[in-house]
Amino acid sequence: MLVAAAVCPSPPLLVPDVATGAAPELDAARAACADAVGLLAAARPDRLYVVGPADEGAHGGYPAGATGSFAGFGVDLSVRLGAESPQPRPRHGGDRPLPPSLTVGAWLLARAGWADAPIEGLGVATSTAAEVCAGTGRELAASAERVALLVLGDGSACRTVKAPGYLDERAAGFDAEAARALGTADTAALLALDAGLASELKAAGRAPWQVLAGAAEGAGLDGRLLFEDAPYGVGYFVAAWS
Repeated sequence: MLVAAAVCPSPPLLVPDVATGAAPELDAARAACADAVGLLAAARPDRLYVVGPADEGAHGGYPAGATGSFAGFGVDLSVRLGAESPQPRPRHGGDRPLPPSLTVGAWLLARAGWADAPIEGLGVATSTAAEVCAGTGRELAASAERVALLVLGDGSACRTVKAPGYLDERAAGFDAEAARALGTADTAALLALDAGLASELKAAGRAPWQVLAGAAEGAGLDGRLLFEDAPYGVGYFVAAWS
């Protein structure tokens, strides 16, 4: 049963080494993520799943110990899912590397010194249908007596003319509804997010959020929005469910 969840944005810019000179711009988001991850630990889960968007080739599960690297973003830094601290140099071997979103999730957990429960990662293809996402979430919630989720994902990438997807007037409304649903643990509203519109707005968080919605069905969790902003024209949200 799902007992807690943390929702965090997934950009590698959350990692100060990647952001370099722009690092202070996301200090508030990092602080909110730290608070949300801390609430996960306080829930004392038996199992933690890290769920984030992935391309089709990276869809599927990742075991504890799987490694992700920020080398593709110009930084000689890797993290291991379940490691206590970031590794200064890339590590090789084992299973396929973590997709970027799960690499950010592993970094957040390492930063928090997470060592409280077994961990698994799940990359969710951004094209995955809502009902499939919900079914996956239900399976995760049923896998242990006390389950927690760290869910990575961003809102629209079309909030300004300088955003990755340029300006789309529909983006602000989409993000407002996503933020409201995440902040109130409204599972029905999350499942109602339109996959086609999310794709057009480059909202990579839609599928992971719908996995969360499926996992939380019947759990009676309350939600709290800890952070909401659109730096660089991309919707970033941090929420805690408990």
